[in-house]
Amino acid sequence: MIRRIDLRDAATDGSLDYRTVIPRAEFDVEKATHVVAPILQDVRTRGLEAVLELTARFDGVELEDVAVPASALSEALADLDPALRAALEESVRRLRKASEAELEDDVVVEVAEGARVTHRLVPVDRAGLYVPGGTAPLISTVLMNVVPAQVAGVPSIAVSAPPTRETGLPDASILAACALLGVSEVYAVGGAQAIAMFAYGAGPCRRVDLVTGPGNLYVIAAKRLLRGVVGIDSEAGPSEIAVLADDAADAAFVAADLLTEAEHGGTSAALLVTDSETLADDVVAELGKQVAATRHSERVAASLAGEQSAIILVNDLDQGLEVINAYASEHTEIQTRDAAAIAARVRNSGAVFVGSWSPVALGDYCAGSNHVLPTAGCACHSSGLGVHSFLKRLHQVEYTREALAEVADHVAAMSGAEDLPGHGAGVGVRFAR
Repeated sequence: MIRRIDLRDAATDGSLDYRTVIPRAEFDVEKATHVVAPILQDVRTRGLEAVLELTARFDGVELEDVAVPASALSEALADLDPALRAALEESVRRLRKASEAELEDDVVVEVAEGARVTHRLVPVDRAGLYVPGGTAPLISTVLMNVVPAQVAGVPSIAVSAPPTRETGLPDASILAACALLGVSEVYAVGGAQAIAMFAYGAGPCRRVDLVTGPGNLYVIAAKRLLRGVVGIDSEAGPSEIAVLADDAADAAFVAADLLTEAEHGGTSAALLVTDSETLADDVVAELGKQVAATRHSERVAASLAGEQSAIILVNDLDQGLEVINAYASEHTEIQTRDAAAIAARVRNSGAVFVGSWSPVALGDYCAGSNHVLPTAGCACHSSGLGVHSFLKRLHQVEYTREALAEVADHVAAMSGAEDLPGHGAGVGVRFAR
């Protein structure tokens, strides 16, 4: 069901790059860009007409317009199951509270007398938030996109999600989540054409400054090609989990958490890193039972049997941490003795879940953290979605005459060295009369 990689005899002197022995699922974004490029160009040149035709071709839905009417949003919220509404409201409360803690005051620095630089945080003017459909409506992704954008103060927010064949609208639960959060601008567009609509504008949708949210290979390819035309958050690929565990871990818990990520589909990665062969055996036995009992057993089994999933045996937790940090997983769980101390040594991960009672599924829904996270090893240099994703840092410079005079000669010297005399003159002219 899941392969093993034994690294106990591997070199531990830093000469082995663990990334070379832990493959990921094939996710060829570059190849997909060749498929996506004509779609983007079509939307750029023909606008709404192209979006409607592409929606009919790829989603099998004939639409006259892409804007979701206000009545559909209010009806979806009114019909929302009370238990689900309560869950969404609590998730929003926790996420909003955690997001508000990210906000920073402007920083004013007096670099010299009369010389002031202010670091201002300013939200983008308009954000397009993408919510994928795929195998299931990702209601929680609405919250994870919208709440930090709202907390950041983005004045204009649009959401887009693929239409269903039954209604021609996004799934009712997605519409209900939008209504719950007060988002009234929602579009029934999915795939690469949705990203193009946001980037170029089409029909009722004005172009945005930033696009966020996960998606399939073609959504990611569209984001890559449009980076620069529009800001993007990241190129999120297949879901991943890496669990670092020792013999104190509960095998049933570990197996359940590996299964959680495998449930996303056959390209999702599930990794157990452990120094206990006994735990490895017990987890395999648990997976056999749990996979057989789960609803989506075929897709879970495909993920666990894939090249991207494995149980990795290491000598000790120090080596295990080296593997974990090299892999830089989207989600990392620490199920060891003194889990908090071990977790503090994790440098590369989208999110870290500490101890047996902090499962990855909690982070997907209502931990208060965000589940839009870097994948494919990008956690070594990138962060997950948050309030910071919707903010720009602006430097505001304010000098008095006396403060400028103090550095005028320095500006002249540096501009002369770079053969840019006009720069020096731009300061000198202020003192020539």
